[in-house]
Amino acid sequence: MIDSNQPGFNILRLGYIEYQVTNLERSRDFYVDVIGLYETGRDANAVYLRAIEDREHHCVVLRRAPHPGIGHFAFKVASEADLDALAAKYRELGRPVRWFAPGERHAQGRTLLVQDPLDFPVAFYASMEPVEWLLQKYHLHRHGRPTRLDHVNVLTPDAQRGYDWYVGELGFRPAELTESAPPESRIWASWLYRKSTVHDIAVMTGKGPTVHHAGFSLMEPMGIIHACDALAGAGYADNIERGPARHGISNALFVYVRDPDGNRFELYTGDYLTTDRDAEPVRWLLDNPRRQTLWGPPPPRRWFEESMSVADIQTGRIIEPQDAQMRAIPKYVVD
Repeated sequence: MIDSNQPGFNILRLGYIEYQVTNLERSRDFYVDVIGLYETGRDANAVYLRAIEDREHHCVVLRRAPHPGIGHFAFKVASEADLDALAAKYRELGRPVRWFAPGERHAQGRTLLVQDPLDFPVAFYASMEPVEWLLQKYHLHRHGRPTRLDHVNVLTPDAQRGYDWYVGELGFRPAELTESAPPESRIWASWLYRKSTVHDIAVMTGKGPTVHHAGFSLMEPMGIIHACDALAGAGYADNIERGPARHGISNALFVYVRDPDGNRFELYTGDYLTTDRDAEPVRWLLDNPRRQTLWGPPPPRRWFEESMSVADIQTGRIIEPQDAQMRAIPKYVVD
């Protein structure tokens, strides 16, 4: 069944993200032994990981590369026909499109990879090999106990354009918005969803195309503390970049972490359901600091200034980010 807000295809949720890493074994040990994800498989140049709630083969791919960054992020769609409809849409716009046959992407069915109008490398797939559900394998749960990959947060020079693309063309819905005050009333950031949580993707104003972070949901608030303890115990205390604290936007209790290559992810819990699809989005004024930090220590400057690169799907070359017209970094940061 096709969603009524979706023009000819049905995107279900964020499916997985591919992190580029320079030392594959070191990264595998960090994400598995310290963070608490589970290795599902590997090949010569990649390790595949999943979380507790996952019933599909992977939600994270760690791929060996000469530099850190994001290879691509992927959305699951409802059917094979949705892949064909999406390919036609991107071709009509003149955007690069690549197809991968079943199994050509490890454990995945037929997969579509595109360079979207914001210049992000995005994949779509309809099927992936099933795996054992670990939800009640409590004896295997570790540290923060990540349950799922929940969202990706991207930066683009024109977040209004990003909102228009994801909502107007791909059928996402807005849970929360950051806007400038009237008379401009421009969208500077949006939290957009397909599944019934606050977001599958957040589109922020910033130097882009770049990816700010991926977010992993945890079972409960103490998972944040357990995760920080595990990081400190393993010698990674300095990799805790921001938090623990709580966002105003999404209500998430969070901590931001950098992996050994500097790639960023968020561990969080405490957001809310968005099952009422007709509900008006929560709106925040751009100059309201409580949208980023409801309580907790101020963010470091690098949290605003640093993000992860993406590449051209045809050449593999890193796309040079374009500057955004945005306000100066807020005064409530720490260096």
